[in-house]
Amino acid sequence: MDYVDVEHAELVAGTGGHDEQVTYVIDLPEHPFDVATAAKGLAAHVVRVPVHSWNDSLTPWPAPGLHAGDADFGGKAATTLAELASEAIPLLETRFRLTPTRRAICGYSLGGLFALYAFTCDARFDACACLSGSLWYEGWLDYLRAQSFEGTGRYVYFSLGKKECKAGPHIMRSVQDNMEACAEMCREHGCAVDYVLGPGNHMQHHTERLAAGLSALDSCGM
Repeated sequence: MDYVDVEHAELVAGTGGHDEQVTYVIDLPEHPFDVATAAKGLAAHVVRVPVHSWNDSLTPWPAPGLHAGDADFGGKAATTLAELASEAIPLLETRFRLTPTRRAICGYSLGGLFALYAFTCDARFDACACLSGSLWYEGWLDYLRAQSFEGTGRYVYFSLGKKECKAGPHIMRSVQDNMEACAEMCREHGCAVDYVLGPGNHMQHHTERLAAGLSALDSCGM
């Protein structure tokens, strides 16, 4: 697979049976999140799925880099989602002997953007956690407004640090307004939605936000 790294995917087994919910966490290959700590004690099984080329794999269309001299974002999320849904998930569920009745997807930063993109594109995901998601991404709100996804019986958890809208390039400072708008759009489509504004900036409280998001997804599957 070009974008999904199934070779390095890892299972954090939950306390439930083989048919318990599986939550797929989109992760960085170079600097992985502490998924094992965040997933401790859950009923759901959590599968950490790294992707190749973070800035390309998880962005829904090409866009300029954030700083002068930065490479552009590659916009390969559709290919990544196709690999994940059609190839990686069946392979991983066979490898880990899982037969879930529900699936959720979770990600942080660009991973959070991708998680929400995947959720709105593919009804196989019953729930989504968008953690400090890059919802400032150029064109994202217009895209989501145009979608006609079915949300009834599905759940979305949004979380953000209070300081995230106060730092970084100007485009990133729209993240709180955009996340609140996305939460409202998901409600309008029939989703159950939680939105949590917590402490810190984008580079702080990663594990705490991840743990809270995974716990929320765990509860929604019960």
